[in-house]
Amino acid sequence: MNNLLQHPTNSFRPDGDRAGDYRKALGQFPTGVTIVTCMSQIGPLGITVNSFTSVSLDPALIVWCPTKNSSRYHAFMRAKSFAVHVMPVEAKELCIAFAKSGQAFEQASWSVNDQQVPLLDGCLARFECRYFADYDGGDHSLLLGLVERVSVFDGVPLTYIQGSYNSAG
Repeated sequence: MNNLLQHPTNSFRPDGDRAGDYRKALGQFPTGVTIVTCMSQIGPLGITVNSFTSVSLDPALIVWCPTKNSSRYHAFMRAKSFAVHVMPVEAKELCIAFAKSGQAFEQASWSVNDQQVPLLDGCLARFECRYFADYDGGDHSLLLGLVERVSVFDGVPLTYIQGSYNSAG
């Protein structure tokens, strides 16, 4: 209980000159790791994302937040359908590959659904979504998906904390 009386080791306003410190503070919160996929004008496209969460149970809505400076941003913002894959600890290298290149599909086993959205095998959960809405979020957008199909598998989730991938279990 003494932690409740703890004083911060660093306290600051999260303005431009402290952006790195702000990012580091956000990294104290562990997140799951996902790969979001869609079909684009250049073919299947993927991106590693940790800004993903549920929004609503009724209707079933999720949100993820693509950064506006990504070369993949416009393709995902134009996609009518996409899939969010919650990744297991064994998929760390695949997540790193999709963080670097949107065309890392040669490293994965995958297929397409009826909407031609790439579906990755080997995930823990998959949310097949239709575009619902998007909102401005500063240097990111908030992209809401209406979940049309969910698939769940067994395994241990991959997490991201303090700037590193980590197993959750």
